[in-house]
Amino acid sequence: MISFEMPKPLVQTRTVVETVAKNMMRPVSREMDENEHEIPWAYIEFMHTATKALGSSSMAPDETAEKKKKEDPEKKKRPPINYQRLMVMVETLSWGDAGIYLCTPGGMLGAAAVSAAGTPEQKKRFLSRFTGKEPVFDAMAMTESQAGSDTSAIRATAVLDENTNEWILNGEKIFVTAGNKALVDSKGFIVVWASLDLEAGRAGIRSFVIEADTPGCKVTKLEEKMGIRASDTASIVMQDCRVPFENILGSPTIEKSTKGYKGAMATFDATRPIVAASALGVARAALEFVQEKLAEAGVEIRYGLPRQKMSNLEREIIDMETQLRQAWLLTIKALWMADNKQSNGAVASMSKVKAGKVASVITQKAVEIMGPVGYSREFLLEKWFRDAKINDIFEGTGQINLLVVARNILGYRGSQLR
Repeated sequence: MISFEMPKPLVQTRTVVETVAKNMMRPVSREMDENEHEIPWAYIEFMHTATKALGSSSMAPDETAEKKKKEDPEKKKRPPINYQRLMVMVETLSWGDAGIYLCTPGGMLGAAAVSAAGTPEQKKRFLSRFTGKEPVFDAMAMTESQAGSDTSAIRATAVLDENTNEWILNGEKIFVTAGNKALVDSKGFIVVWASLDLEAGRAGIRSFVIEADTPGCKVTKLEEKMGIRASDTASIVMQDCRVPFENILGSPTIEKSTKGYKGAMATFDATRPIVAASALGVARAALEFVQEKLAEAGVEIRYGLPRQKMSNLEREIIDMETQLRQAWLLTIKALWMADNKQSNGAVASMSKVKAGKVASVITQKAVEIMGPVGYSREFLLEKWFRDAKINDIFEGTGQINLLVVARNILGYRGSQLR
């Protein structure tokens, strides 16, 4: 029999993280939203020191936990739950505040890229810094003014200087989540997508790690945004930026196939379900708020009745609950597959599409149901409405992820189905 009960370790993780979300995030949520470029240092410092109690908050696998598991015969028998634990943490922290969650130190998109495409030596070198005394941030820089979802249009370049054995990077990246915290506010790093040969198209694209304080790489702008305002979104310029040869993720050899590009794209198999988890947290916050207000007003949702005997309000609430649960199941499946080393590209994109859409629909419907109260700034509901939309945009738009799903189901290549 299939059990949908959450394993005890995940229940314990959720209980601890709920305390953080309720007591450290919700009370300052409005303040951080209104002061976009202020940094929630109290939350950051707490999360940095609380890693042992909470489990890994990184998008990279917990190497220490894996090592202990190999050494302990009893733990070896237990199914892996690293990514599933991360989902529980991200969903709960995003329920607290999605923007503040994106300020969590300890390894985000950049760490996921290193984990997906890096060598063991690179993983040790770059990911170990998250366990130091000071909070460290990372970011992934892919988007350019002419290259959003179409990564083949990337124009940032990387040229090898054979005299110094260094890569010279030039170009500009925009909409880099946590880019300022990674390069300016901490001794972190960003993972930049650039082309070894513009004429080679996707086959020439590779990822490069640029560390903070690297000459030739600087933040030039901080965006003012509709939602997730506690998180910085930066523009970054690379001008003759030199990085060591060993900072390339993947092979420097350009082949006719897109193997190197696929290695970079593997990052998304882990990160897209995590974005979905964040969307679920925002959606749950909005739905629970509506349910709470309806209960205070004495409105009862009569479960079990035929739909034709329900009020329109009852049907809408039940539909919101159903959609949220469907998205949750898709997301947990994608991350269960990641934990068990199964190929999850199609399911990862499915979860991202579903959760991104569900978050937008639920938060919008919640505002509609609550009327003027939902639209006002008296409560956080209008903020959750604004926060929700980003989950349908970054890590590949909903439309792009639908294409990924269709290609997987139909067996088409990108060139055959666009």
